[in-house]
Amino acid sequence: MAENRDIEEIFSKSVRAGRRTYFFDVRSTRAEDYYMTITESKRDFNEDGTPFYKKHKIYLYKEDFAKFKEALDEVSEYIIKEKGEEIITNSLIQKNQISENIAESKKENVESKKEPKFNTEIKKEKSSDFTEVNFDDLGKE
Repeated sequence: MAENRDIEEIFSKSVRAGRRTYFFDVRSTRAEDYYMTITESKRDFNEDGTPFYKKHKIYLYKEDFAKFKEALDEVSEYIIKEKGEEIITNSLIQKNQISENIAESKKENVESKKEPKFNTEIKKEKSSDFTEVNFDDLGKE
């Protein structure tokens, strides 16, 4: 006889983060012990423009809490130490690249004014792709 049991939501905490939401849910095992699920839910869109949610879930059991928390703390501290708390986005990267390009362009302009370069060689070539048109002939019909 299959046991029909509803998964009871014992405790839940959600964290909204832009297009993502993280859910921390407490669930119960068959032995009525507790475990945690962590779900990342990200809003996306179908080709026709209708929204849907991509979900990724991990299960975390009590015996792993200490190791998980330790690793999360260690990795979080490393990232903050190495990159600071400022959020780096693609738009920020693009702004920095534009600023660098402008600075480089200004530097090149300053350098080119110091040493003017002249092209003294003039080449005159007759192109076979060019057709000479005399516009005075167009109005004489």
